[in-house]
Amino acid sequence: MKEQLYTLVKVQKIETETSNIKAELGQVSKKLEKLDDELHAFEQALADEESSFDELTKKYRDFESDAQTNLSSVDKTKVKLRSVKTNKEYQALLKEIEDQKAKNSKIEDQMLECLERLDELEKSIAKKKQDHVELSEQLKSEKGIIAQDVEQKKKRLVELDMAREEMVGMIEPKLLEKYNTTKSQQAGGLAVASVKNAVCYGCNMNIPPQMYNELHRRDALMFCPHCHRILYWDDSG
Repeated sequence: MKEQLYTLVKVQKIETETSNIKAELGQVSKKLEKLDDELHAFEQALADEESSFDELTKKYRDFESDAQTNLSSVDKTKVKLRSVKTNKEYQALLKEIEDQKAKNSKIEDQMLECLERLDELEKSIAKKKQDHVELSEQLKSEKGIIAQDVEQKKKRLVELDMAREEMVGMIEPKLLEKYNTTKSQQAGGLAVASVKNAVCYGCNMNIPPQMYNELHRRDALMFCPHCHRILYWDDSG
C-alpha cells in the first residue's frame, strides 16, 4: 500500500503541474492581446498627432489666404483714398485701412502660433515614428519568446501525459477510483496530503495522536478526519 500511495503522490504532482501549465497556456491569448493593445494605442496616438498636423496645416493656409485677402483689400482702399472729395470720406477710409491692418496683425500672430505648433508636432511625429519601429520590434521579439514558451509547455504536457499514463497503470483500480472521487470533492483538486509532525498538509490541521502513530506504523489507507484527503507519511526528515 505504501508504494501505491507514493505512486499516487507522483500522479498528483503530475496532474498539478499539468493543471498549472494549462492555466498558463490559457493566459497566452490575454498576453498577446495586451501586446497588440499596446501597439494599437501607440499607433492611435501617432495617428491623432498626424491628424492634428494636417488640420493645423489647413488652418495655417486658411489664415494665409485671409491675410492675402486683407492685404489686397488694404491696397484697394488706398487707391480709393486718391479719389475722395471730403475729409469725412478720407478719415473713414483711413479708419478702414487701420482696421484691416489690425485684423491682419492678429492673423499673423495666429499664423505664428500655428507655425510653432506645427514645428512641435513635426518633431513629435518624427520621434513617434522612430519609437513605433522600436516598439514593433520589441513586441515582435516578446511574441516570439511567448511562442517558444508555448511550444515548450505543449511538449511538457505530452511528457506529463505519458508519465501519468504509466503511473496510473501501476495503481490498483479501487485505489485509483477512491483517489478520483476524493479529488472531485476537494476545492483545490488535491486528493492526497502528506502528514508531518502530526499535521495534515492538506488542511494544516492536527490529526489525532493515535491516527498519527498508526499512519507511521501501518501500511493502510487512511483519511484526514478534517479535510478527508488520503494521507501518507512524509519521511523526508
